[in-house]
Amino acid sequence: MASLNVGNLGEYLREQRRNAQLSLRQLADAAGVSNPYLSQIERGLRKPSAEVLQQVAKALRISAETLYVRAGILDAERDRDEVETRAVILADPSLNERQKQVLLQIYESFRKENGFGVGEPAAEDGEAAERTHGTDVPGDTAEGGTRTAGGSDAGPRRTAG
Repeated sequence: MASLNVGNLGEYLREQRRNAQLSLRQLADAAGVSNPYLSQIERGLRKPSAEVLQQVAKALRISAETLYVRAGILDAERDRDEVETRAVILADPSLNERQKQVLLQIYESFRKENGFGVGEPAAEDGEAAERTHGTDVPGDTAEGGTRTAGGSDAGPRRTAG
């Protein structure tokens, strides 16, 4: 396998793991990833997702943002709010993994809709609010109501016309 351009992420991870006095296997177990996969990340053969980096950061008790920057996922000065929002969602112990992934997908779709996609300029506030008003959210009930975060139905939606 050829080495991917992931900066010095692998070297940094190895250094942090050793500073924490963890074996590769211990860190893999703590982060919930396979030992061979973590080894490939450390050697620069795999580029991990933001979610995997979040898990590794949590296991090492270091900033996930630092790993995102080193992996080339995040520009150090850009998208700080997005990273913090994602980290809060991923770290919420009251949500299961499926719920976290659904929330992240909805969050990303709203960001794209509002012009905050990768390398795109932000939309004006009024424009963004106008475009998101009335957007359906996955999890709508069969009766046309919207399911709330707690799982209850908010009731049927009223439509103009």
